[in-house]
Amino acid sequence: MTDTISITTDARGVATLTLDRADKHNAMNAQMIAELHDAARTLGADDAVRVVVLAGAGKTFCAGGDLGWMRDQMQADAETRASEAGKLAHMLQALNTMPKPLIGALHGNAFGGGVGMASVCDIAIGADHIKLGLTETRLGIIPATIGPYVVARMGEGRARRVFMSSRIFDAAEAAVELGLLARAVPADDLAAAVEAEVAPYLNCAPGAVAAAKALARSFGPCIDEETIATSIAALKARWETEEAAEGIDAFFAKRKAAWAQG
Repeated sequence: MTDTISITTDARGVATLTLDRADKHNAMNAQMIAELHDAARTLGADDAVRVVVLAGAGKTFCAGGDLGWMRDQMQADAETRASEAGKLAHMLQALNTMPKPLIGALHGNAFGGGVGMASVCDIAIGADHIKLGLTETRLGIIPATIGPYVVARMGEGRARRVFMSSRIFDAAEAAVELGLLARAVPADDLAAAVEAEVAPYLNCAPGAVAAAKALARSFGPCIDEETIATSIAALKARWETEEAAEGIDAFFAKRKAAWAQG
């Protein structure tokens, strides 16, 4: 039984993993992080599952980290902060290493951790009206635990165009210039575009697909426990700064942060 996600599997073995906090724009809290980690392990080990589609309920694909969850981290001790950051980092790694094709269907906006979720997909397709952004620095924090996956997907040069500025970009830029999305399609065509990516896998040997995915990952940027530990330490350190306290307080107070000029 899950409260923040839902999973359905059709007769072909295509599982749809849906972020299901529509009233919170599918922002990730501690419970969702845990449920996503469990889902990655369960779906990865299920021989009946051939492909996993990652989707979101409601208007938004994923708004990133739940601000209430982040405010709790500001009030927690350093050990708790590190533990919570570790849970997020290892959930992303579980999805990234899941031995099944993971296809992202971004029907709505994706910010912060939502961009990280798109980055761990083997292929992500977005509706052409959506907006995306790595918005952490507006809050005085940084895209740390998602960082290895964002950089692996975009490449360092392209990632640096949006990694630090919190600039909002559209689906066309995400697809054509940044490499985050494979394609941007009209919203009415999104389901067909996702199905076009799903169908070829149903004619492939599942073991060969898993082995090929693992091999491709081994050729790409190294995301190992040392990399994950570095990302956790970076986020933990940033949570302890005056900027992070100011940024998150400003958000909840619905005022501009001290550094904001626009």
